[in-house]
Amino acid sequence: MTNVTQQTTSPRLMRLHPDDDCLVAIRPLRSGETVLVEGASVEVEADMPVGHKVASRFLAAGEPVRKCGAVIGRTTADVDVGSPLHLHNLESNYLPAHLVGGADAGQAGLAAEGRALVASGHGTSTALPAVADGAEARRRAHEANQAQSVPGFVGYLRSDGRKGIRNHLLVVYLVECAHHVAREIANGFGGPESSVEVIGFPGCYPNEYAQRVLTALCTHPNVGGCLLVSLGCESFDRRALRDAVKATGRWVESLVIQHEGGTVRTVNSGRALVEEGLAQIASVERVPMEVAELVVGTICGGSDSTSLLTANPAVGRAFDRLVAAGARCIFEETGELIGCEEHLRSRAMSREIGEELAARVVKAAVYYEALGHASIAPGNLAGGLTTIEEKSIGAYAKSGSSAISGVIEPGELPVAGGLYLLDVVPDGPPQFGYPNINDTTEVVELIACGSHVVLFTTGRGSVVGSVISPVVKVCANPETYQRMSDDMDVDAGRILLGAASLDNVGDEIFDLVIATATGAPTRSEALGHREFQLGYKVFRSLEPSCLA
Repeated sequence: MTNVTQQTTSPRLMRLHPDDDCLVAIRPLRSGETVLVEGASVEVEADMPVGHKVASRFLAAGEPVRKCGAVIGRTTADVDVGSPLHLHNLESNYLPAHLVGGADAGQAGLAAEGRALVASGHGTSTALPAVADGAEARRRAHEANQAQSVPGFVGYLRSDGRKGIRNHLLVVYLVECAHHVAREIANGFGGPESSVEVIGFPGCYPNEYAQRVLTALCTHPNVGGCLLVSLGCESFDRRALRDAVKATGRWVESLVIQHEGGTVRTVNSGRALVEEGLAQIASVERVPMEVAELVVGTICGGSDSTSLLTANPAVGRAFDRLVAAGARCIFEETGELIGCEEHLRSRAMSREIGEELAARVVKAAVYYEALGHASIAPGNLAGGLTTIEEKSIGAYAKSGSSAISGVIEPGELPVAGGLYLLDVVPDGPPQFGYPNINDTTEVVELIACGSHVVLFTTGRGSVVGSVISPVVKVCANPETYQRMSDDMDVDAGRILLGAASLDNVGDEIFDLVIATATGAPTRSEALGHREFQLGYKVFRSLEPSCLA
């Protein structure tokens, strides 16, 4: 039994909302240590890293547990005041976590119950305090934009009127059998500052999703031209891709390895063509560009409990400023918004969009039920996240508080300035496995929706970058930043240390987006990160009501 005595409050643990049943460690705690919280002296029962949680009151087995005022699961045993809350005594109302060795059989049947909660809108409370009040946040964002003069910058003008902040030439393989040849062509123009990038689709069989995404990438405003590399017998429609790129006025050529006569001849021909292409895209006109013309995406990867406390809401603050300035901002993904459907619905610009937002969350819950577990992995669990509802609160915080203008799918462009949800979970039952087998795929999908820049938040630590659009790393955990500062652009963990506020870091992220748009390299660009991955998926066509 934990000993509790009345003493002076000390900020070793943090209560995020008055209704919460748990307290979050904002400093590492050792077993046997005494911490003071809201007048109570609590003896710590076990070592606790930053971000892990303890019960703030006695919880009987089966009771709901609230964090940020939202239900994150229910207890599976009695929990004393000050006792840790994690996998041994807390479970999801929706889906089990992805544990090492498989999903927890003890949580069988929770998915169906969770779907019913999603559909009824009773899965969570009515407010998520981690996200600022909408009207207040919009006022603050407007005032920040008025107070700070945003410097002008220039972009590469494309024939469709869009403007790019980079001017890449892509070498595009159209089947995995052509990947090596494409890479060898690009290697002739190597170095971290090279504008020649390699992307492609590995599959031999056709897929409408892959065709749409690759077309969107090859006609992205950050792309000046493309060399398509085909083996010759794959099913990818290379002619349709070439025609789509050519129609935009970009430089485009294609090579077929079987026609060229093998590896050496194709590589030599390819390098000569790339030289020609680079000379042509160097003459692309550069024109003034405004913040309102930017598309900015965000993703979280390697999340832990600090993601909710620092990096994700700070990105939300930056998103509020960007949306207020007229930019198009994209957050994802429905598989990590389970439990937040009512909050999404309440922020929709129309009833139809609100219904579509909730329906996409239901679809994700059904999809992950078929997989047997939620989108919460061992690294998330080690970082203090226990349930998909808890992880979803943090993912939701990235969206800020602006009204949601619509739902888009990979390869679709936001129609106007505003905030959009990118649904990356395929339609129907799983045909090709996980929605995305890693973060790189989601970064690619954000870029396929036009993102000039991608804001990547991480608590545990991630090093991935991407081709085409720069990736800005926002580190949530101060310990992670200390270990991996060479890979990070923003230290949001200093919020936990009292060295900055959410607004301070949000403004820093906003300023860094502008600096990146002017040409300043991000850490991942400077380190030469060029990760890319594209697989198979199935999506239905969007109904017109899904977009504002």
